[in-house]
Amino acid sequence: MSRPPQHNNTVPSSSSLLIDTDWEIHPLEAKKLMTDGNVVLLDVRTPGEWEVAKIQGAILLPLSELPHRIHEIAHHQSKPVIVHCHHGMRSLRAVKWLREQGFVHAKSLAAGIDGWSLWIDPSVPRY
Repeated sequence: MSRPPQHNNTVPSSSSLLIDTDWEIHPLEAKKLMTDGNVVLLDVRTPGEWEVAKIQGAILLPLSELPHRIHEIAHHQSKPVIVHCHHGMRSLRAVKWLREQGFVHAKSLAAGIDGWSLWIDPSVPRY
């Protein structure tokens, strides 16, 4: 009889997250900025993903709709903007595009909402 697969349920250390600080922000640093205020949290996931898990205070603006709805966040252009998705790939694409539009303070949340759930708020469901 074979044994069921073993799963490692340990949470990786947040210090093990390697990031490019020019383009990304660590979840711990993002939390500090959000606590201090004057930062915009932009969620570029789909509405279905938003229904599964969300970070309080985030603005949902799916990546596929971003070019057509940029006017909705234009007044935040001079503020720090933290963009997140599930794991950080879509948010990096969004940050690149936002910077081209003049959002020079935009950064991607490293590890996305998944990392947020791991290291900041475990009440946010992982999927």
